[in-house]
Amino acid sequence: QITEEKKQLIAKGKTRGQVSLQEIDEAAAPFKAAPGWLWIKLGDISLIERGGSPRPIKDFLTEDTDGLNWIKIGDTDKGGKYIASAGEKIRREGLAKTRMVYPGDFLLTNSMSFGRPYITQIEGCIHDGWLRISPPTSLVKDYLYLLLSSPYVRSFFAQAAAGAVVLNLNADKVRELPIPLPPLAEQHRIVAKVDELMALCDRLEAQQADADSAHAQLVQALLNSLTQASDADDFTQGWQRLAEHFHTLFTTDSSIDALKQTLLQLAVMGKLVPQDPSDEPASELLKRIAEEKARLVIEGKIRKQKPLAEIGDNEKSFELPAGWAWQRFADFALDVSTGPFGSLIHQSDYVEGGVPLVNPSHMIDGRIVPNHSVSLSPKMAVTLDSYRLNAGDMVMARRGEVGRVALVTDSEDGWLCGTGSFVLRFTQEVSRAYIWTLFRCNSIRTYLAGAAVGATMVNLNHGILLKMPTAVPPLVEQQRIVAKLDQLMALCDQLKNRVAEARQLHEQLATTLVEQAVA
Repeated sequence: QITEEKKQLIAKGKTRGQVSLQEIDEAAAPFKAAPGWLWIKLGDISLIERGGSPRPIKDFLTEDTDGLNWIKIGDTDKGGKYIASAGEKIRREGLAKTRMVYPGDFLLTNSMSFGRPYITQIEGCIHDGWLRISPPTSLVKDYLYLLLSSPYVRSFFAQAAAGAVVLNLNADKVRELPIPLPPLAEQHRIVAKVDELMALCDRLEAQQADADSAHAQLVQALLNSLTQASDADDFTQGWQRLAEHFHTLFTTDSSIDALKQTLLQLAVMGKLVPQDPSDEPASELLKRIAEEKARLVIEGKIRKQKPLAEIGDNEKSFELPAGWAWQRFADFALDVSTGPFGSLIHQSDYVEGGVPLVNPSHMIDGRIVPNHSVSLSPKMAVTLDSYRLNAGDMVMARRGEVGRVALVTDSEDGWLCGTGSFVLRFTQEVSRAYIWTLFRCNSIRTYLAGAAVGATMVNLNHGILLKMPTAVPPLVEQQRIVAKLDQLMALCDQLKNRVAEARQLHEQLATTLVEQAVA
């Protein structure tokens, strides 16, 4: 049937090439075909041509209703199968420099979303980012679509384009594609079976999404029972419920991440480690911080801070354990200063290998990851000397992921605070690791993102940070919290690794079963 159709097209001058179809020998075929099937090159049964573009294209674009549809990659839907409309048209004078396509033609991307097939439902023109495949009418189009979407064909295309700087298919390579051709009736049966199985997969996927959603809600509800416990008995009951079902609850990355976040929240609420009555209360630490701040003001090293209102009961989000104290963040820190405004630094001031700047993008997992291309000349750095960082300081992002912090170590001593950052300074007594814990909590992140003023902020407001109500633990408890949190976070990471290994094993088993089923 295909041969007869090809003879007619050649006779009408609508295609070219040989009439006879050369079957590929089974020994040279990529895999053994089923009985009744045969291997043949795609170019022997289909017309395959590359698109083209009149240039400059902007001179040919038109809003005239008589224009030709100008089909672009942007006219496709993500994950879609058909191209049903075009956003632009070109004047008919451009037809000589482009390629017409017709409903039922296949369009294959030869760049960008490389090798992706679509079936066009409209008539129009294509640029050279497309290949047009015009299959015979006696080939089931839905079967060809499944074939061109298969891992086998994608692998062939990837190998055909290997070695190029940019993956690109040309028509000759696509013509050489060996395709397994089933009997016509079996093509229809294959399409029907794939549709049936894909619908089943969609139902399974929807059921899994519902199950995942219910699982996530259950995990969060049980974790919330810990952070919202009204007393010790309530907390104990919540933990027992969690412990009884631990191995069925924490089976996904998201559930383990939720557990980590709950551990952070419990840490800053004083619920992660027991209190020791012999600990010096936090109020004594705060007195020493106030004394040191007063001394630094007298010495002219920091500015005197305006007094802030006492923390009201409505700002206290939980009841403090014994020995803890509520304090505005401004009175917990020695100083909170802002990095230089962008207008102080020009593009010409940046040099390679100068004095590095620390910007929010350099703050990763509590550490500063340097980028020495973002640095200033020593001469320019002198003019920004007031923004120098010292070992023991902490830098905080005030834009992007607001509240992200990192510790300045001896390696970064003398570097400069960049735009978009704060510098936080504390007494030597305050645990920097505890400060990092504090700013990783969702409750603190939510506050800093603007919840305190009922708005979502792009840049962290300096005043909001200074006013932030902070639950301050005794110094030795800060250290106990950090040690316990390190231990529990390591266990969470181990659990996550086991979940990943189990998932990988499950995927390997599923792949093996599928391969055996279709072998």
